[in-house]
Amino acid sequence: MIIGLYPASYFLLDRKFGLLSSKSPELLANIFWNVGFYTHILLGGLALFIGWIQFSKNVRNKYLVLHKRIGILYISSVVCSSIAGICIAAFATGGIITSLGFMSLGIIWLCTTLMAYTYIRKGQTDKHQQMMIYSYAACFAAVTLRIWLPLLITIFGDFITAYMVVAWLCWVPNIGVAYVICRGLRQA
Repeated sequence: MIIGLYPASYFLLDRKFGLLSSKSPELLANIFWNVGFYTHILLGGLALFIGWIQFSKNVRNKYLVLHKRIGILYISSVVCSSIAGICIAAFATGGIITSLGFMSLGIIWLCTTLMAYTYIRKGQTDKHQQMMIYSYAACFAAVTLRIWLPLLITIFGDFITAYMVVAWLCWVPNIGVAYVICRGLRQA
């Protein structure tokens, strides 16, 4: 939940901290990049902040209307955040390797979320649940990135190299864990 609130720091602190310190003044002045960046972090943070609630059987069973409303908010946030993330990934620090890692994450996050929505509209609850597990695993990359990045900087002694690796490491293992969870659900 704390990482879901992290985007607020971009409004409270100087813009030249964290990942923004690696961006050129021209990019930071670009209105389209800024709209994409803030859309991505704010709505992605919201999705991360509210998404975990959806896995509570208690909430789903007792408060189905609440589950649906939070679900609509989550899906709307993911669609906007993932599309914005795909767009700004073209400008990722570290070049093409980093860009492709974050673009892949954005595409997977968008597709799994839209598939989950399609499944629930068709009444296929089990498939919906599985796709939402994949969707939130992709969303959770925001957390795993912040765990891995300091460790990788220490290992490599270089931010750029660490960022190139974390662009993939923040989400690929998460998808693997989601696969294991979904496989267990199918076998249960």
